[in-house]
Amino acid sequence: MDTFWSFITERYPDILKALQEHLVLSFSSVLLGTMIAVPLGILLVYNRIKWINNIVFFIANLFQTVPSLALLAILIPLLGIGMKPAILALFLYSLMPILRNTYDGFNSVDKGVLDSAKGMGYSTAQSILRIQLPLSLPYIMSGIRITTVYIISWATLASLIGAGGLGQLIVSGLGVNKSEMIFTGGIGAILLALAADGLLGLLEGWLSRRYHQNPGRDAAI
Repeated sequence: MDTFWSFITERYPDILKALQEHLVLSFSSVLLGTMIAVPLGILLVYNRIKWINNIVFFIANLFQTVPSLALLAILIPLLGIGMKPAILALFLYSLMPILRNTYDGFNSVDKGVLDSAKGMGYSTAQSILRIQLPLSLPYIMSGIRITTVYIISWATLASLIGAGGLGQLIVSGLGVNKSEMIFTGGIGAILLALAADGLLGLLEGWLSRRYHQNPGRDAAI
């Protein structure tokens, strides 16, 4: 234990740098995944050509089946090494959970509520923003939270292609047989995942309260 604390004290600038790189990798990927998957999931709900939905879900699910190291290796000839291929790979992994939860969340909204909103003169956009989005928020946030935890874990492999992060401590520790480096990288990733999940839970609660106070939604319901 003394060796561990000595390592933390002596190498904290390197640890902070690795943590910063891990944050950039993880949250850039999740942010990109959310920006793409949520609107895409909404579009699929309103898409009338169902075979298109099947193709989109098949492609998103296909990325989930590719082993992490294999996907990183595939991207190296295209983007080289470093942050870019790592973020792209993690982004591809983030799509399916968020896409599926968004799609299921919007489909779970009672059709009677939507018919009532339509009868009150709500446009499709108003129904989405004032009714479906607030009611499906728990589904969407659940997908984002699960994805974030997974991505933080998977991001440790990004160090193998020179992207840095907490995984670099683990790989370096394995290389020089220093358990304190391995322990620091592993515990850091675990704590980061728990903190991210907690913060997203708080964000979900704040958004739920905000939407609950929306008079447009209450009137529609």
